[in-house]
Amino acid sequence: MVSRLIRERYAGELEEVLVHTGQHYDSNMSEIFFEQMRIPRPDVNLGIGSGSHGRQTGEMLAGIEEVLLRERPDWVLVYGDTNSTLAGALAAAKLNIPVAHVEAGLRSFERTMAEEKNRVVADHLSSLLFCPTPVAEENLRREGITEGVRVVGDVMYDASLYYRGLLERSEAKAHMSFEPPADFYLLTLHRAENTDDPARLGSIVEALNSINGVQGIFPAHPRTRKAVAQQGLRLADHIRVTEPVGFFEMLELEGRCRFVVTDSGGVQKEAYFFGKPCITLRDQTEWTETVETGWNVLTGADTERIRAAFAAVRSPSARPDLYGDGNAGGKILEALLEASCSSSI
Repeated sequence: MVSRLIRERYAGELEEVLVHTGQHYDSNMSEIFFEQMRIPRPDVNLGIGSGSHGRQTGEMLAGIEEVLLRERPDWVLVYGDTNSTLAGALAAAKLNIPVAHVEAGLRSFERTMAEEKNRVVADHLSSLLFCPTPVAEENLRREGITEGVRVVGDVMYDASLYYRGLLERSEAKAHMSFEPPADFYLLTLHRAENTDDPARLGSIVEALNSINGVQGIFPAHPRTRKAVAQQGLRLADHIRVTEPVGFFEMLELEGRCRFVVTDSGGVQKEAYFFGKPCITLRDQTEWTETVETGWNVLTGADTERIRAAFAAVRSPSARPDLYGDGNAGGKILEALLEASCSSSI
């Protein structure tokens, strides 16, 4: 959303060099999103691919540093909590280039998660911290970070509104390779804490297989397919396993499902955007507001808790505006322009 706004609203005022690290290297997980979401093609594609956390982050750090030395940007804008986020923040900070972090202040308070480490380090290296919610701002305050903090709303909410509008106006299409049933839940499962732990993955599969009152649609991440096969597990027939779907197909599934089951941070929010109850297969979440409002239930990988959550799934009567007014991207760019003007005086 920010890249689109730079080109639509701020041409001549801001120039962006878009760097794609290649962290999501599968064509179904990366290329299709550039195509469908009308994201500008990257100016630089590092093509890093998979690897251990240390190797992947190290190669990204070296590649991003070369780009920064060549381009000499005024700001480096990093998003979220991936290894790409960490590498971008580190490379910029070591070259004394100010960092702006989108989705700052999120905390699951589970330091064993790679994402938690990445987001904490990125926040402490950043000069501008764009928080999606007041809770994120409070998390930063507790860590002593108060300068440069802005509560702007969530760019994912901006994107949800924009792309759903394209679908409604038939400017984009969801090319479904199958017709979902009238009543189904949407399942996503990809986090290493679940897929790489045989006990957790086995417990999740056992729970899902035992619940046959509603059909599941499961666009399976390549890592999950591999883990399920390696452990000799099999999902029951009432759970339809498909290839990963594109962005608009995912929007279509989220809009048509009765509820969502996931271990993804982003999909938890998207469920909330669509007004769909969510069962989260994690022990903690960075999106605590969704739990506090009753739209999200944390079950971890516990078989009985998952079953109980399925039995009790419901839509609360109220759905507060937790994630801003749909103009987070505009507020981010206004703040960057203001900061750039101030530093040049």
